[in-house]
Amino acid sequence: MIKVDNLSYSFPQKDLYKNISFTLEDGQHCAFIGTNGCGKSTLIDIIMDPEKYMFDGKLEMDSDCRIGYVSQFSQLGETKEITVFEYIGEKFIKLQNEITSICSEMETSSDIEPLLEKYQQTLDAFGAINGDNFENNINKNLNLANLSKYKDLMISELSGGEFKLIQVIKEMLNSPELMIMDEPDVFLDFGNLNSLKDLINSHVGTMLIITHNRYLLNHCFNKILHLENMELQEFDGSYIEYNFSLLQTKIELQELATSDEEEFWRNEMLIKKLRYLATEHTEAARGKSLNARVKIQERLEKRRIKAPFVDIKEPSISFVTDNEMEETIVLKVNDYSARFDDILLENVNFEIKSTDKVALVGLNGTGKTTLVQEIFKNNNDSIEINQQVEVAYLSQLQGKTLNESNTILEEFFDVGFKTYEEIKSYISGYGFEEEIINQKIESLSGGEKNMLQLAKISASNANLLILDEPTSHLDTYSQIALEKAIEDYKGAILMISHDFYTIVNCMDFVLIIEDKTIRKMSMRKFRKMIYASYFDKDYLEIEQKKKLVETKIALALKGTDIELAKVLSDELEGLIKLL
Repeated sequence: MIKVDNLSYSFPQKDLYKNISFTLEDGQHCAFIGTNGCGKSTLIDIIMDPEKYMFDGKLEMDSDCRIGYVSQFSQLGETKEITVFEYIGEKFIKLQNEITSICSEMETSSDIEPLLEKYQQTLDAFGAINGDNFENNINKNLNLANLSKYKDLMISELSGGEFKLIQVIKEMLNSPELMIMDEPDVFLDFGNLNSLKDLINSHVGTMLIITHNRYLLNHCFNKILHLENMELQEFDGSYIEYNFSLLQTKIELQELATSDEEEFWRNEMLIKKLRYLATEHTEAARGKSLNARVKIQERLEKRRIKAPFVDIKEPSISFVTDNEMEETIVLKVNDYSARFDDILLENVNFEIKSTDKVALVGLNGTGKTTLVQEIFKNNNDSIEINQQVEVAYLSQLQGKTLNESNTILEEFFDVGFKTYEEIKSYISGYGFEEEIINQKIESLSGGEKNMLQLAKISASNANLLILDEPTSHLDTYSQIALEKAIEDYKGAILMISHDFYTIVNCMDFVLIIEDKTIRKMSMRKFRKMIYASYFDKDYLEIEQKKKLVETKIALALKGTDIELAKVLSDELEGLIKLL
């Protein structure tokens, strides 16, 4: 389907790829992973429109290949006012109308030959996308995604998550030879995420999907492309198998590194001794011995370099506050209501204490973002924020908290940083190298923009953080770093999230939206509810055990206890088989 050979591409500010190669075979479902800003979306852009880009290397793909594409950014606001059925069937309905129109023309035309040719071409186009069955296929896919009840709704009545699924269905039903999706999971609730999983797994064509979602990665793919440090690694198999393979490589490299380190320092001592002898004595043999040892040392030095896919730098996210509070109520919501055309929320009551970490969860379109925006604005009589509280806010609409026409440098001068060096040092911990410090924020990837928001929040010293989908667009390494920062934070957090892992790893309790109001739920009950509704039997327990063993392996490697790491690796392999 696709063959890429020795492809290299650069922006003015940085190099993205250096001689990367891979193939994508017919029918493969491929996950495309890598850290934020490494160039995944750009590589997809090159595949979709190679004529637009100046790159070195070869890209082989049929020029007539039909590509279906779903962007990481919602185009809900750009869509004309039609029903869900009309939106999904737009291409089919258009071709159907063309066929009817040509037939009408043929009834009255004296020159029928060109019309017959046009009729056959349109009929062929209709057949190529399985047009004869399009109504049944729309109904079948809506049912698969649990969206049958939305068939006759207007597109404008959908939430962002529901519209994303509708986009996926539309592109799949147009029978593309290659289906490309860029983070289709962003902002999906648990139910819609499961629907996306089912849609991906039901699709018989070739797929290339950028995703950081751990649930999709574990359940949907038979090939992995991993882009990191300007290099690309290709793996035929599942994401779980790929991760285990990486871990095995890390253990092997560390074992080699440990023995190499001992040999390196033995060799270093011998070189010092030979240098001393060579200065005291002038025999040629001593000089030759010294040169030979220096060459051995150079080879050992090269072997000490870690593989780019194993030693991946995790960002240093850290939430701090200068204003830690005694245990007290920092946020109180009394009899809050919100409505647009209909009542969205009513009779909402809850409170958050100074060290509470709280997840706000609910289906797409139930009013979560509306509520947290009102809390941040703090001009509603039903919302009371303690006077000692300083609030910082991360928005899923990144343009609300970032001035996208600013450079990164300008953005941090605007929030109070004084010098270039201070900003450069600070943002390097969040994965931003000096060469992009003068880059416009609008040119950054979605994940990089979220990392900038997190960096600004970290610098605010606030003692109440309101986070609206903070894991969206973030790579898995940044998600793990964020979880650590949340766990270590001494203030209060109210977080909207559909990321089950982040919720169960970090939160004290859940506020769940049901029947247009909110109730408090313990983490134990929440886990049980999500487990019963969305996940396979025992999946979550095994996943948690797997994470615990992986953490133990990381600690064993940190302490250079290779034998323990190997034993734990065998235990991990057993858990992976259960998954």
